[in-house]
Amino acid sequence: MLSGRRLNLLDPSPLDIEIEDIAHGLARVARWNGQTLGTQIYSVAQHSLLVDAIAGHFAPSISQTTRRAVFLHDAAEYVIGDIISPFKSVIGEAYHETEARILEAVMRRFDLPAPMTRIAQDLAKKADRAAAYLEATRLAGFSDEEAGAIFGVPPRFASPVHSLLTPWHAEEAKSRFLARFAELTPDRRA
Repeated sequence: MLSGRRLNLLDPSPLDIEIEDIAHGLARVARWNGQTLGTQIYSVAQHSLLVDAIAGHFAPSISQTTRRAVFLHDAAEYVIGDIISPFKSVIGEAYHETEARILEAVMRRFDLPAPMTRIAQDLAKKADRAAAYLEATRLAGFSDEEAGAIFGVPPRFASPVHSLLTPWHAEEAKSRFLARFAELTPDRRA
């Protein structure tokens, strides 16, 4: 990692995880395999901010601990990338186990329950599916009907959610990701 940390993918240690490495990596990992409109990729860092905003819409009174876990739901992708779901199925259990190990180390690093609580998992999944629908229809060329059949049709969201659907440069995505993490982390000695 740029921080100088070395992360063992088979046995990841929370001590080898830095939020700056996560933000840097996620800001450079493309959602939708880069098959989105615009001159910039739509990054996993930006997707994380979108999921966070949608989670706030669905559950405005959840704890900051749960909200932080939801925000970090794709953090493992800073190391292993964002692989589309159909290909994850082809790769199989080894991919899922590696992803789970890294995500659990991330959660422990930031004093969050590992594995994620059922409440955090359910909210992350619900917000992630709504985000995928919005990304599919606004960025990846899906029709409303096609995206609805795959992801379900989410409720209408306020404009702050929609403002997160314009791809940013990597440095902006990284900066905004770090700023939101700081807001969700009351005592940032991490």
